[in-house]
Amino acid sequence: MTGNAVEAQGIVKRFGPTVALGGVDLAVEEGSVLGLLGPNGAGKTTMVRVLATLLPPDSGSASVFGQDVVAQASQVRESIALTGQFAAIDELLTGRENLRMFGRLFRLDRHQAARRADELLERFDLADAGDRTARTYSGGMRRRLDLASSLLTQPRMLFLDEPTTGLDPRSRIQIWDAIRDLVREGTTVLLTTQYLEEADQLTDRIAVIDHGRVIAEGTGDELKDSVGGQMIEARLTNPSDRPRAIEALTHLGCGTPEPSPSERELTLSAPEDGITMIEAAAHALREADIPVSDLGLRRPTLDDVFLTLTGAPATEDGAEPTTDEQHLQRHLPVSRADAPSPEDPGEREAAGAPR
Repeated sequence: MTGNAVEAQGIVKRFGPTVALGGVDLAVEEGSVLGLLGPNGAGKTTMVRVLATLLPPDSGSASVFGQDVVAQASQVRESIALTGQFAAIDELLTGRENLRMFGRLFRLDRHQAARRADELLERFDLADAGDRTARTYSGGMRRRLDLASSLLTQPRMLFLDEPTTGLDPRSRIQIWDAIRDLVREGTTVLLTTQYLEEADQLTDRIAVIDHGRVIAEGTGDELKDSVGGQMIEARLTNPSDRPRAIEALTHLGCGTPEPSPSERELTLSAPEDGITMIEAAAHALREADIPVSDLGLRRPTLDDVFLTLTGAPATEDGAEPTTDEQHLQRHLPVSRADAPSPEDPGEREAAGAPR
């Protein structure tokens, strides 16, 4: 019978005046993928670091496979691996040498480390590049090598902190395929992401976190259904018609249309029968003499969920970090390879957590 690989209750973590986590409850069923979805500065990375024994919570409790992340940190580290936001590889070594080095750090003997390195290079489509120095690798290759290094000891629990940020679409799909393979083999995954499509593609359940609190949780379909009904999407022929189109569609009684980044597009919820609503929308736009290039119905997306829950879209790549996030970045080590501050003996002890 499957139980929970991760359980957390009331996790609170502060950095000076900044409340990074304000009482987070979380559960990850064994053999599943939980997506922790939220914007920059929401508390995703802090939660992962607590669960991976890198940061002690100020209050609350958390366990991984029944072992407390504070009182039994050493035992927890034996069953987990962490891949952070930045690839922690030695650019002067080849891909093969990197994996062998990490294998030895994980206390594999030379034969085991070499065998696992060869297996993982093949698995992650890096065999042909295995004897090239890592500094010659593309961003996608570095991320695959980084993920491979986390799997040298075949962990039961894998924490992935925004593993595809900054990757091109092809590299992102390769990482997705690798994650799916791991789950099929029995690994439990907690995945943090800002990508709505990534959460939709990979996760069994999603927890939406904002300002250090979980504000919604469920399957992707459950979260979409919580928005209610369908969505009417109109694409205007002339962007200058936007104000009149908003006025015309508002008169349908379904609220004010949501703007989009494109000046030509408007989105309106359709809580009643979708066909009836789209006929009414078409009639309203025709009466106002507003031409459209497209008018259709669609299901809500996770973006709609995020807009409804937080009032803002999830932050994508390239966004400036929030004030809270900048504060956290000054207090947290930026990658698994970094040593913690000598002023914090608790974090220094946690630095031994596995990748």
